[in-house]
Amino acid sequence: MSLKIRLARGGAKKRPFYRIVVADSRSPRDGRFIEKIGTHNPMVAKDHPDRVVLNEERARHWISVGATPTDRVTRFLVAAGIVAERKIPQQTKKNQPKAKAQERMKEAEEAAKAAAEAESAPAEAPEEAPAEEAAEETPKEAAEG
Repeated sequence: MSLKIRLARGGAKKRPFYRIVVADSRSPRDGRFIEKIGTHNPMVAKDHPDRVVLNEERARHWISVGATPTDRVTRFLVAAGIVAERKIPQQTKKNQPKAKAQERMKEAEEAAKAAAEAESAPAEAPEEAPAEEAAEETPKEAAEG
């Protein structure tokens, strides 16, 4: 039997209130559960002490037995210092361009860099050339004179 630590919804319409329960993973969300280990009231302020009430001793017990918390309950357990924070899996890359489009974008970037370098290079070269010519003329004049 695989156990889950999850939220079971209660409360009125548009006034949610959740129980943090340990339940068999096959049982319905608001159905049968093994033990209630806390509550979550999202209607109160985030810093209010009654927002998340958790029996830490029982939560540790169920985790040691092998119950796996859901993502939302894991956040509560991390805040209470019961479990370590989960690593977030890497997002899918379906929204990114495919290989050929990435190659075209890379070529366009390289072409833009080359164009930028070509524009900046001629502007710098004439400024340096007169200074070098002036430096070369000075020793010649010194030798002649």
